[in-house]
Amino acid sequence: MITLFDFGRQKAAAVTQVNRLEITPDKRYLAAAGNPHIRLFDINSSSPQPVMSYDSHTNNVMAVGFQCDGKWMYSGSEDGTVKIWDLRAPGCQREYESRGAVNTVVLHPNQTELISGDQNGNIRVWDLTANSCSCELVPEVDTAVRSLTVMWDGSLVVAANNHGTCYVWRLLRGNQTMTNFEPLHKLQAHNGYILKCLLSPEFCEPHRYLATASSDHTVKIWNVDGFTLEKTLIGHQRWVWDCVFSVDGAYLITASSDTTAKLWSMTSGEEIKTYQGHHKATVCCALHDGAEPSPS
Repeated sequence: MITLFDFGRQKAAAVTQVNRLEITPDKRYLAAAGNPHIRLFDINSSSPQPVMSYDSHTNNVMAVGFQCDGKWMYSGSEDGTVKIWDLRAPGCQREYESRGAVNTVVLHPNQTELISGDQNGNIRVWDLTANSCSCELVPEVDTAVRSLTVMWDGSLVVAANNHGTCYVWRLLRGNQTMTNFEPLHKLQAHNGYILKCLLSPEFCEPHRYLATASSDHTVKIWNVDGFTLEKTLIGHQRWVWDCVFSVDGAYLITASSDTTAKLWSMTSGEEIKTYQGHHKATVCCALHDGAEPSPS
């Protein structure tokens, strides 16, 4: 079930399973990735029914996101594929075959490369211009890549795995058409699984943070300059599956198997509010913080 919280009010949309949530750049729609469908909901509508369904995947959809202008959507699934969808039509426009169940996909800020991570420990870069895989790397053999995140300016990429480790690369492009990965840092962030890693947004500058959510019930905040631990957010009673920054980086929302979502202050590291409304594990979250979308 999807629950929308609005300062104490809430509404729900019935979906059998939700693995990932993402809001469109214009903040009109919410995409819910499930098994094996992706449903698109009108955020401003009182109807619990989706306005569109995307049905080409054959297994759990673990990743979903949007191109910056909202013209197309991308997804990754345990069926081993990465797909691109035209939001104006229900059919899949492109499909890329990975050789393992896809856990995570992110779009490079250049809008021309998708980066995927899979259960076998592979990271692949999909060049949308050449329509092919342009780069493959394996940070840790036979260790699933659970989450990927790219810095807003395209300077860094971080991969988090099942051993609690984050691998950090500097992204180099220069005059080349292909993005190259330069190893920068290896961070042993947690003793358990890292279920989500997330770099802070543009308007958080000059501060740059990395948030890591873990099966050890905590979220840790790392300073990207040196990757030193800034804060540990303690309050959830079970695995923390997801986290999302507010657009200005002042707050963090987390989702946990303890059935709650929490709002945290990035300044103090203190819990501000707990959101309750689910009866089962809360495994993903998305934040509509009221900020105006950036002009295209």
